[in-house]
Amino acid sequence: MRFMVLVKADKNSEAGVLPDQKLLAAMGKFNEELVKAGVMLAGEGLQPSSKGARVKFSKGNKTVIDGPFAETKELVAGFWLWQLRSKEEAIQWLKRAPFEDTEVEIRQVFEAEDFGAEFTPELRGQEERLRAKIAKKQSAKKR
Repeated sequence: MRFMVLVKADKNSEAGVLPDQKLLAAMGKFNEELVKAGVMLAGEGLQPSSKGARVKFSKGNKTVIDGPFAETKELVAGFWLWQLRSKEEAIQWLKRAPFEDTEVEIRQVFEAEDFGAEFTPELRGQEERLRAKIAKKQSAKKR
């Protein structure tokens, strides 16, 4: 199972305040543990919402809304993508993270089998081809 782990924004992350060296070192150590255990597939911090935009889709219209966005508690400051056997295992890993005074959300990622018969063999094939192209492009970028 894959899980998206969402680190909530706060007033500091929205103000563009970067973590201090101590937290960066602790996060680096935690990320090393995740990678060593084969858990971490990806992980990134996000710029403040003032550098972002939202696109609202409504009845055929598309409206662009530039940041910053209100309700900091609903914004995301960073994320991981983890591969684990269960939500409980994700929770146990997250409890080891070096956070203080924040909230982190864990959400399971849909897998192909979750979509049932609606995800036809043709659609599955398309998805597999797209994932293979992405992997190939990522591999080429690393060279």
